Amino acid sequence: MKPRLVVLTGAGISAESGLRTFRDSDGLWEGYNVYEVASPQGWQKDPQLVLDFYNQRRRDVKAAMPNAAHLGLAALQEQFDVEIITQNIDDLHERAGSKKVLHLHGEIFSMRSVLDEHRKYRIISDINIGDKAADGGQLRPDIVWFGEAVPKIEEAAAVVMTADVFAVIGTSLVVYPAAGLVDYLPEGTLAFVIDRKLPQMPQMSNLMKIEKPATEGIADMIKALEGLI
Repeated sequence: MKPRLVVLTGAGISAESGLRTFRDSDGLWEGYNVYEVASPQGWQKDPQLVLDFYNQRRRDVKAAMPNAAHLGLAALQEQFDVEIITQNIDDLHERAGSKKVLHLHGEIFSMRSVLDEHRKYRIISDINIGDKAADGGQLRPDIVWFGEAVPKIEEAAAVVMTADVFAVIGTSLVVYPAAGLVDYLPEGTLAFVIDRKLPQMPQMSNLMKIEKPATEGIADMIKALEGLI
């Protein structure tokens, strides 16, 4: 039976594929105030702006390619039972070959009815005003916006509790409730934290800190794990 590796990833892992995050630019995301394009209030005020914003993000993700960090995690599936919990809305983990990926904050290639969050559809092109779900509701990006509940947080917490090895990669650990997932890690579990600028982590007895970009840091983590396989 393979040891279980649980990985929490954030925007830093996709930044090296050219996908930017608002955390890099003082609350601006591609020049927009995040609350204008990523909150229920922003949607109510100007749904066209929100749709335009996410339509462009969808094009950006389609044009991006998985990098060495995504590929490295996928390769670890040979030796580990890997489950990735990602705060990212892109599909780069899946395209790199990772089989178990839980998207905490939604997916850019999914849309849903404003009337029923469970009525979802795949989307690879644009969403337009007037595009309706089968229940008559306007379609919106299937993204968890600021101020909305994170439906998969309990599932993610349960996954973290099963970890034999845990890694935090490319996240500032300032967005809750995702940041609180580290508190569910069993005491004494071998843990890695990898980022260009390391986030604040709880006191852990078995924590390896790697202050490098994700692509370089994951290579270091893989070397460190070789002794465990």
